[in-house]
Parts: sequence; C-alpha cells; structure tokens
Amino acid sequence: MRKSRQRLWMVGGAGVVLAAALGLMLLAFGDALVLFYSPSEIAADPPPAGERIRVGGLVEAGSVVRPRSGGAEFTLTDNAATIRVAYAGALPDLFREGQGIVAEGHLMTDGVFDASNVLAKHDETYMPREVADALREQGMWQGEGE
Repeated sequence: MRKSRQRLWMVGGAGVVLAAALGLMLLAFGDALVLFYSPSEIAADPPPAGERIRVGGLVEAGSVVRPRSGGAEFTLTDNAATIRVAYAGALPDLFREGQGIVAEGHLMTDGVFDASNVLAKHDETYMPREVADALREQGMWQGEGE
C-alpha cells in the first residue's frame, strides 16, 4: 500500500511539473506570435493599438511620400480597403508603387500603421503567401496557380 501511494504522488508531481512547463512554453510562444492582417481585416475589426502585427497588400500608386527627415509614408491596399503606413527606416531597394509588401509593426490610436520593418518581394513572380491569400479572397489575385 505504501509503494502504490508513493508512486501516485510521483506521477502527480510529474504531472504538475509538466503542466507548469507547458504553461510557460505557451506563454513564451504567445509573446513571439505576430499575426498577419490585410487592410480589409483591419478596417472590419482593427486589432488593439500597440499590438505587434503584420499587414500586407499592394502599395497604392501615387501614395508614397518621402519626408525630408527620412523614411516614407504610403498607403497599402488590397483593393477593398486601405491603410496608411508610416515607416522611419530605409526602404528596401525593390520597394515601389503597385508592388506587394508586408510591413511589421503596430497600429497607432489614430489608425496609422507604424511599421518597424518593411519586406518587399524579391522578383516579379514572388508575392508573400499571406498577401496572395488576402488578394485571392478579394478576387483580385492575378498570379499563377489559379
């Protein structure tokens, strides 16, 4: 009787330690998770201001403004909705109007997306999967594979 009770306590203790380790792992994973949104999804249900997210779409033609202080401001669209993006860093060499990009950062309280990183496609045939999926849902996808 004593050995079986001791074994039960050992299994219970191991279960508690395993549950605590799993909880800490999920907590760390949640902090590293960055969700992807299209401009339409942000317009329909905006994430909380300050939450780190990625937004992707096409750079709207004629929307790029490059202030003297550096960086750029531009409008990102999925042809259903638009979002204004402010970026303080150096844009990638392949960045241009009409191109698909993904910007990582956070939405500010005034609705402008403050980007900390901008990723541009690396050739004519590549488009980030999330951007292609969002455009496909809007019926605007013009790439191969359809």
